[in-house]
Amino acid sequence: MAIGSTATIAPPAATLTFTFSHGGPSSVRAARSCSWNRSVNRRRTVRVEMASLNHGSKERLYLGMDFGTSGARYAVVDKQGTLHSEGKREYPIYKLGRELNNEMKNEEETMDWVLSWRTTLFSLLEDVPSHLRSLVASISIDGTSATTIIVDSNTGEPIWRPFLYNESCPDALPIVKSIAPPTHTVCSGSSTLCKLVSWWNIDGPRKESALLLHQADWLLWLLHGKIGVTDYNNALKVGYDPESESYPPWLLSQPYAKLLPSVSAPGASIGHLKDDIRTQFGFPGDCVVCAGTTDSIAAFLAARATEPGKAVTSLGSTMAIKLLSNTRIEDARFGVYSHRLDDKWLVGGASNTGGAVLRQLFTDGQLEELSEQINPAEASSLDYYPLKAVGERFPVADPGMAPRLHPRPESDVEYLHGILESIARIEAKAYNLLRDMGASGVEQVFTAGGGAKNEKWMQIRERVIGVPVSRAVQTEAAYGAALLALKGYQNAE
Repeated sequence: MAIGSTATIAPPAATLTFTFSHGGPSSVRAARSCSWNRSVNRRRTVRVEMASLNHGSKERLYLGMDFGTSGARYAVVDKQGTLHSEGKREYPIYKLGRELNNEMKNEEETMDWVLSWRTTLFSLLEDVPSHLRSLVASISIDGTSATTIIVDSNTGEPIWRPFLYNESCPDALPIVKSIAPPTHTVCSGSSTLCKLVSWWNIDGPRKESALLLHQADWLLWLLHGKIGVTDYNNALKVGYDPESESYPPWLLSQPYAKLLPSVSAPGASIGHLKDDIRTQFGFPGDCVVCAGTTDSIAAFLAARATEPGKAVTSLGSTMAIKLLSNTRIEDARFGVYSHRLDDKWLVGGASNTGGAVLRQLFTDGQLEELSEQINPAEASSLDYYPLKAVGERFPVADPGMAPRLHPRPESDVEYLHGILESIARIEAKAYNLLRDMGASGVEQVFTAGGGAKNEKWMQIRERVIGVPVSRAVQTEAAYGAALLALKGYQNAE
């Protein structure tokens, strides 16, 4: 692969960081995809622990890869969870020619996501330091939840553009609601099942040989070569029941049920790395490829919250919470659903409140300066419901809910205090709702995302929620995927 000429070495003695820039190739695949306008330039960053460069140990290592919304990462860990190397890639930009978009009646070029993901996968394998590749015992991948690919079951090649994670198919929602239980997680326009039904009703090509895969499934297929395998985390939004370990009768009775893949436990060994890939990149002959998971599950695994009552709040543009519970709960009316984690359940929900509201009102510098002046031990009397736009999902399900950010006091410190405390109250209400619905009560919260950097906010949240709140040591989904690869290898031994 052609590499650009720029390279920087980070000053700390403990690590080396290399950053490369180069343009994308001009060739593209003839496939339809979504319309995007982005720079063609892409970058990669690789971080290698110096300890792994110097030791002579032949200890086995485990590789995880995370395919997110705008780029992908890898992480290499040992059996203690020590990070030996990590890196990231922005997705290369492949745009389809205008002539291929005539039937879409789209004047803009469209993004070929499939080629971009495939290229990024092999770029990440190449980015793993060569002296570490020979020690990798297992590999796993996480992908964005409900990102759906319809492929040819004989060749594995996509026969339709991917349905992205956030794409909604309202045309299919009434059909899905007519066959599924009323509070099932598939009863959402962005569910995998809605995407499958929407495609099926378009009179899509090659239905007889079609097969449904998720993003992580398809990427893993490129590595192990066994078509038609998914995991029960990714399969949840297509209707799979991880408790009974089967697709339900109401789904199997549908004509498109023949497209559904077989389901394995996340981390379960699927097969060995294909010989051509092993030879090309220098991985060992016994390297196994394990079933994957979703990006949000991998991020939870990275925090290593392993006991019921432990939770992770991700404070990014919005606020997402995940709680490990002994009890499974599902209610699509609140966007609440449970992923299976071994013999426990990861209960989740997402609110529209979060950092995007703060960014509308304050710069990063203001947030840092004003936060330092807040006394987190004092409760704010201001009662807001901070939203960027109309509509809330959880813990209040109200698409018509309007943002409430007034009255605004003269003091910016007091105003920010009120907003941060109001978001903390929403978080507490969310955990209380999960408990009231039957989940295990929250006992400790780990924090991920940009909001984890605000120490005063964490102290406010700890007071409002009433349990210990701390920053997660590891929050990268790629690290969680590597831990999943480790678990899968250990279970296979």
